[in-house]
Amino acid sequence: MILDAALALASQMGLEGLSIGALAEVTKMSKSGVFAHFGSREELQIAVIREYHARFEDEVFFPAIGQPRGLPRLRALFEHWVRRVSVELEAGCIYISGAVEFDDRPGPVRDALADMVRAWHAALARAILGAVEAGHLREDTDAAQMLFELHGLVLALHHDWRFLRNPGVLDRARTGFERVVAFYAPPAAAKTRHASSNRLGPIAADVPDSPVTPVTPITPITPAAPVAPTGAGVCARPTTAARKPARTPRAAAGARR
Repeated sequence: MILDAALALASQMGLEGLSIGALAEVTKMSKSGVFAHFGSREELQIAVIREYHARFEDEVFFPAIGQPRGLPRLRALFEHWVRRVSVELEAGCIYISGAVEFDDRPGPVRDALADMVRAWHAALARAILGAVEAGHLREDTDAAQMLFELHGLVLALHHDWRFLRNPGVLDRARTGFERVVAFYAPPAAAKTRHASSNRLGPIAADVPDSPVTPVTPITPITPAAPVAPTGAGVCARPTTAARKPARTPRAAAGARR
């Protein structure tokens, strides 16, 4: 009960706004009673981070890990991550808000928060490498770069909704995911991916009671115009009949002789 109240406070006020006194007031407990559970404000903040991470795993990681290894699992991880963020758009994500609060403040709270984020990133990196091994992504895929791009999509989603209140950000994040996947896909898979795949297909089948209304599938990306064959590009010379060089008067005279 105390952790539920602490998570709610941290989501609204940030980890820095979380204190023994504020939590005691919300829970109608004495400060000494709350203090007995945690010992210090710092330990309270770390307990909240750990509880948040445990719930994040329950809602994002474990439902997706049941998907087949490879791209289905990676897509499920990202989709559940987006769903989780969409629920937190009004309250705020402790991972993101905590990073802003403690990015330049070394100490146990920052370390605990960074460890939780690294653990999540490691899970995503394993899923990316699994997709490479399954042949769903190119062998030369840079897992760290792809992870960076996927994380950037979620940060942009959170920023554009929480700060700018832009509409359609969930679909933009999902579209961004499909474009990243298409970039790293093997050549043969890239040609047919958007024509044969349903973006939410592998997830909806395993989460039939999901409260999220499936969105309209992404419009397939129009393939680029084929590259012109060698010799027919914009730099190729136009094909014309060969011309004989014009004779000079001296050459004409020699020819008559």
